[in-house]
Amino acid sequence: MAARVTLQDIADELGISRNTVSKAINNTGLLAEGTREKVLKKAIEMGYKQFSYLNSIVEQSEMPVKGITGEIALLTMGFAGNTSFLPIMLDQFQREFARMGYSFTMHRVRKEDEENLQLPSSFDKERVSGILCIEMLERGYCSMLCGMDVPVLFVDSPAEGVNGILKADVIYPDNYSAIYSFVGEMVRRGKRQIGFIGEYMHCQSFFERYMAYRNAMYLEGLPCREEYCIIGNKKGIKNPGSEEYQEYLTECFSKLDVLPEVFICANDYVAFDVIRMFKKLGISVPKDVWICGFDDTMESQIMTPSLTTVHIHSHAMGNCAAYLLSSRIKEPSLCFRRMHTQAGMCYRETTED
Repeated sequence: MAARVTLQDIADELGISRNTVSKAINNTGLLAEGTREKVLKKAIEMGYKQFSYLNSIVEQSEMPVKGITGEIALLTMGFAGNTSFLPIMLDQFQREFARMGYSFTMHRVRKEDEENLQLPSSFDKERVSGILCIEMLERGYCSMLCGMDVPVLFVDSPAEGVNGILKADVIYPDNYSAIYSFVGEMVRRGKRQIGFIGEYMHCQSFFERYMAYRNAMYLEGLPCREEYCIIGNKKGIKNPGSEEYQEYLTECFSKLDVLPEVFICANDYVAFDVIRMFKKLGISVPKDVWICGFDDTMESQIMTPSLTTVHIHSHAMGNCAAYLLSSRIKEPSLCFRRMHTQAGMCYRETTED
């Protein structure tokens, strides 16, 4: 039987301290993103217990797909840089497919393309072996892509549930575990009035984070006060800018007699707007209210106060995405899969850490 891989083994391989490895794997303390990703990649390669299931994924993704050549097309309506984990995830994804002999192209879906259910003019279906979709959240357009008879992988998706499940593979970060952990930690610290901010039907990840908040509150025996759940948007505005969203938040908060002690935000950018809005209203974070985001963007680490948030393991997500799409290309008849990759808490100054 192979010897069990320890934190010290990983540290020795990388020439760094065991404490640094522990911080990277357990998402504790401050650590450079590059160092964190390097440690996580080495942990996956060495089969560390927390990531041992990924070894088979990495091995399969490195195996050439015999008899298949072609292009992997990235379709997006937004910019990958808008969420910090995506560039690193895409880099790992592209690296895995390059090892298998595939080229990689990016295509921007315009608003008129979406409305007319048409592909970007640069997209050539005859050359494409598989499609990776990022920031593609319009159900009609996503359904059209699923009906093209080309393997499709979505990174996040339109909110599902009553709207039906897309006939494609989808990968998400773990939107539940860290929020359960966070709510439990807040209760341990004596914080029992906790709210949620974010348009919960914006995408499946936002929906899952909202449901994780509600489930966690129920499991802790705490009420979900509906006035503390700010889950909508300005009427008539589909994708508001920062200023428009802050106006909506200001309207909502003007109706509150008392603030909760803590707010969980659907992602870091929602948290940034909340903090800016609070500053205009003379509300101090963390003195008057604590804030938690999600995604661990670079801004969350350098802002003042630094933002407590949830870190997504980008390399692991890239490896898993490569496995899902390459296995779908190899065997199109596979059952559709939903995969969640690990995420963990990063406590910082907005919760007095």
